[in-house]
Amino acid sequence: MIKLFVGLGNPGPEYEATRHNAGFWWIDELARDLKVHLQPERSYFGHVARANVNGNTVWLLQPQTFMNASGKSVAALARFFKIQPDEILVVHDELDVPPGQVKLKRGGSHAGHNGLRDIHAQLGSSDYWRLRIGIGHPGVKSEVVNWVLKKPSPDQRKLMDDSILHSLKSWPVMVDGDMEKATMQVHTNKPPRPKPPKPVNLAANEPKPAP
Repeated sequence: MIKLFVGLGNPGPEYEATRHNAGFWWIDELARDLKVHLQPERSYFGHVARANVNGNTVWLLQPQTFMNASGKSVAALARFFKIQPDEILVVHDELDVPPGQVKLKRGGSHAGHNGLRDIHAQLGSSDYWRLRIGIGHPGVKSEVVNWVLKKPSPDQRKLMDDSILHSLKSWPVMVDGDMEKATMQVHTNKPPRPKPPKPVNLAANEPKPAP
């Protein structure tokens, strides 16, 4: 089961709406779902909330260490509460996934993501879960830093917000520990088609002539 939900980003209003803060956006929405408020916690170098879900304690964390030192915050909380790597979900922006899509997986490399790189180092393990929110790629490697630290276009932001709301539906399953089911739910990201409206017989509504 997932005991610690971590959203990655950079602190400060200048970064709030940038692509690199997609993990923060996800945690903000989860906090609303759980009706909890994130509070600064110096011991864990981040904003933290605690929730009780069906008798299970669940932690929410937004590291305030800046992206490159995210592991300092994650490891501090995880070690204190004896949370294992496979009980942690890290939500982060993903260049190799287009806006509107989100992917869930366990383990793997950090793929150059500096937040994940530091979490790997601080936990001494890559065996945690990742929820990868697609932000797309600028197409040129030299533009990556500028891309992640800029705001997405309104259309891209809408796609990202929709993917966040879609993936949030799976947090109860994650807390229950059924990660296979959660993965299936997250990867089924096409909303059902709306049912076509029933045909209206306009003639039936016209006034009938007097006999």
